[in-house]
Amino acid sequence: MIHQAIIRLARSTALIGGFLLVALIIMTTVSIVGRSLGDILHSDFAAHALGGFAQGMRDLGLGEVKGSYELLEAGVAFAIFSFFPICQLYTGHATVDVFTSRLPQALTRHLMAFWEVILTACLILISVQLFGGVQRYYGNGETTLFLQFPLWWAYAASFAASVVTCIVAVYCAIMRLCESVTGRSLLPQV
Repeated sequence: MIHQAIIRLARSTALIGGFLLVALIIMTTVSIVGRSLGDILHSDFAAHALGGFAQGMRDLGLGEVKGSYELLEAGVAFAIFSFFPICQLYTGHATVDVFTSRLPQALTRHLMAFWEVILTACLILISVQLFGGVQRYYGNGETTLFLQFPLWWAYAASFAASVVTCIVAVYCAIMRLCESVTGRSLLPQV
């Protein structure tokens, strides 16, 4: 029951991050195309060849998406933290197993449990630091340059995803420790 809840939590967080990433890709594409068309419409060639049409398009505001860099920074940070839980659950992080691939399975389970606990501790530390960032930026009221949205919003979104990561990481660490003691596989293997 807990295992299924953790799987649902990790998958739903990854889906949210994935949808956001697709939206960011679309926004970035629209921004790049708009900026390129805006540059063309501001050229002397467009002014002479297209005349009033070029001016009309410029008057409509054709150009890059305002604040696209700010939205991209905030969104990508959240998306990255949204993918951590599913990577943690399915052991999708990068590993180098050149030396461990020939070790006995019992020793490999102990090593996996050890590194799972270390990674969990690191993820908890990152979450604590993100929470500190939320508090700091909430307290000082700093905003982004163009859109003027509070910086703490981006930190809070990333912190929320990192909390989910910590929940999944603690679960995985406990399961890996149980695997090392019992010798049975409890989590999905790579």
